Amino acid sequence: MKIILENTELELKNCIHFKDKLLGFMFKRNINYALRFKCKSIHTFFMKENIDVIITDKNNKVLYVYNNLSKNKIIIKKDAYYFYELPNNTNTYKVNDTIKNVI
Repeated sequence: MKIILENTELELKNCIHFKDKLLGFMFKRNINYALRFKCKSIHTFFMKENIDVIITDKNNKVLYVYNNLSKNKIIIKKDAYYFYELPNNTNTYKVNDTIKNVI
């Protein structure tokens, strides 16, 4: 899968298994792909870099955006359906946008 952010196209990995959800971008440097989680919360413990996070509903309508999110944070959103984790400074979406460019 891929996600397109304005002029940038990133590989999008769907995190389904427990291990993938737990680890995410932990211990990673030079992140050049995106992750998608179907969940209600994420954490940034043991992250080596800041990331951008987009939280959407079931129809990929953007509910929340966190740009340049630093390590050691927990985000819990009961109305979330998908969490997208992106490399820092790549997010171009705003609240109420709809992510249509997941291919």
